[in-house]
Amino acid sequence: MWQNWSLRTRINVLLALVLTLGLAINIGRLVLEAAPRVLAEDQSVIRLTRAFVETIMDEVNEAPDPGARLDRIVGDLGQLRHVSVRRQAMAGQSPPPGEPARAAPSWFIALVHPDKTSVSMPVLVAGRAETLVITSHPDDEIAEIWDGITTQLIVGSAIAVAIFGITMLVVGRALAPLADLSEAMSRIEAGAYDARVQPGGAPARWLSLAQSAASSGALGEAVEEKRRLAERTVSLQDLERKEIARELHDEFGPHLFALRAHASALMRLPESGTLDVAAMRRHGQAILDQVNAVQQFNRRILERLRPVGLAELGLREALGALVRLWRESRPEVAIETRFTDPGIRSNETAELTVYRVVQEALTNVFRHAEASSVDVTIEPQQQVAAGQRRTYTRVCVRDDGRGLAPEHKLGFGLTGMRERLLALGGTLTVASTGTGVTIEAMVPADAA
Repeated sequence: MWQNWSLRTRINVLLALVLTLGLAINIGRLVLEAAPRVLAEDQSVIRLTRAFVETIMDEVNEAPDPGARLDRIVGDLGQLRHVSVRRQAMAGQSPPPGEPARAAPSWFIALVHPDKTSVSMPVLVAGRAETLVITSHPDDEIAEIWDGITTQLIVGSAIAVAIFGITMLVVGRALAPLADLSEAMSRIEAGAYDARVQPGGAPARWLSLAQSAASSGALGEAVEEKRRLAERTVSLQDLERKEIARELHDEFGPHLFALRAHASALMRLPESGTLDVAAMRRHGQAILDQVNAVQQFNRRILERLRPVGLAELGLREALGALVRLWRESRPEVAIETRFTDPGIRSNETAELTVYRVVQEALTNVFRHAEASSVDVTIEPQQQVAAGQRRTYTRVCVRDDGRGLAPEHKLGFGLTGMRERLLALGGTLTVASTGTGVTIEAMVPADAA
């Protein structure tokens, strides 16, 4: 049956299979990652709840009625979405009803988290040993994962259908000249040797490809390189989005939980009847620490999405702020900078590219190089290409670290930066010796 299909049908069927397989693999990956995510959330919530209970037990025992105070705290904790706490001595009690959780299919819940996680925690209440049972409720987390999977399925299906439709249209138009060629060849075979294909348009391009095997090979290589570039670009985007989503989930979640717990404890202090200044300071300092951590994380995320102050202060000030940030975080590494006016103040694309090159290079140095000093040089430079003189901004970042292994391959960051520079008409080279790595980029001043 396959042999009887036309070339257009074969291409369309193969494309549909590839798109379907890619979507299925992506959805399968999300499903496989769901169980570890839910387990990690369970462990994190239970660990934080245990730590919080241990923190407030001294305060409970100092209350006039420790049992009542403990019941009130247990009731407050029961209002949280992801965890409930009950006293084992009161086996018949149930946590207070909270907001109804979003529902995921039962088969999905059984697949990623079939059983609830419960931990028994012994405590002393007014000198009497009791046990608190901490139970995690991952329903909301599971529903969030399920929403992500369904969204990915819907969006991925829509994109696949759009790509399939566009490809069908493109393939149909690209193969249309074959009909004229086939008709002309049939007429010649029948003896009509005056049959000709009118020059111009797509048929002429097909004839040119048929007459020049070398050009066909070069075109195939170009198409393959374009395909690899497109795949790498999509992979870089997906990787960056996944990284930001994971950081938001892993960083913001625990900090917000801790803020809420300490704020709740701080609000309950007046109920004890005594003004416990030490406890207020302890909870207040904990809140300040969590807020500082959230601010630092928010700053890192914003810096990755868009350099702070680049448009308002200019390239020099933005790079200075970047270098100062690294100096503060890694004072043991000496950073020497030589900035010469690159002459690209009016070109936002070129300025952003220069900034990203320095940012990516410094990140790699501090992450992998184990260097003791880094030298950053930015200067204008002119080169002659294709008979025309063109102005570039030369960016050179050199370290004295351990260098790269001979078989080392560039990571996603430098690979994406090289492709970005190639698209702008620039270059990026990475040279490694036994005494460090040198990254040099040539950024066109008229990049667009």
